[in-house]
Amino acid sequence: MVIALLLVGGTAARVWWLGRVDERAPTDVILVLGAAQYDGRPSPVLEARLEHALALYRQGVAPRIVTVGGAAAGDQFSEAESGDRWLTEHGVPNRDVLAIDEGSDTLGSFEAVGSVARQRGWASAVIVSDPWHSLRSRTMARDVGLDATTSPAKGGPVSQTRRTQFFYIVRETAGLIYYHLAHASSDFSDPGLQ
Repeated sequence: MVIALLLVGGTAARVWWLGRVDERAPTDVILVLGAAQYDGRPSPVLEARLEHALALYRQGVAPRIVTVGGAAAGDQFSEAESGDRWLTEHGVPNRDVLAIDEGSDTLGSFEAVGSVARQRGWASAVIVSDPWHSLRSRTMARDVGLDATTSPAKGGPVSQTRRTQFFYIVRETAGLIYYHLAHASSDFSDPGLQ
C-alpha cells in the first residue's frame, strides 16, 4: 500500500513539476499535439498550443513546426491540418510546416511522428501541449526515438482554474502509470479539451 501511494504521489508530483517547467532549447522541430478542431478552425485548446508554437518558431527554437492529430469520423479536416492552416495564416511559410494527420490518440500520433522523424533525419523536438500533458508526451516521444523536451502552452483553458488543473494532473498521472504498465494509450474522448 505504501509503495502504491509513493508511486502515485511521486508520479503526480512529476506531472505537476514538468507542467510548470519550460525546457525549450534549440531542436530540429517544434511538435504541436492536436486537440479538437471545428471544420478547420482550432478549438481554444488547440489555438493556445498553436500560438505558443508560433512564438517558439519566431524565437528561432526550431526551423519547422510539425502539427499532429487525426480526424474524427465525419470531419473534413484533421487536427493536424487545422493546425497547419492556422500557422500558415499567421505567417509561417508552407515549407516550414508539416501536418502529420495520423493517430487518433497521443501514442498513435507519436508513432507516426517517430516514423517521419527517422525518414527525415530529425533527432530532437520540443513538444507543445498543455502543461499537465508534458510528462506523458515527453515519455512517449523519447520511446519513439526523439530527444524530446517540453514547452507547455500555459495560457489555454486547461490551465485557467485550480479545479481544472487538479483534474488534469490526476488524469495525466493515471495515464502515465497506465502507459508504463501496458505501453498502450490511455487517451479517451474528453469533452473538456475543446
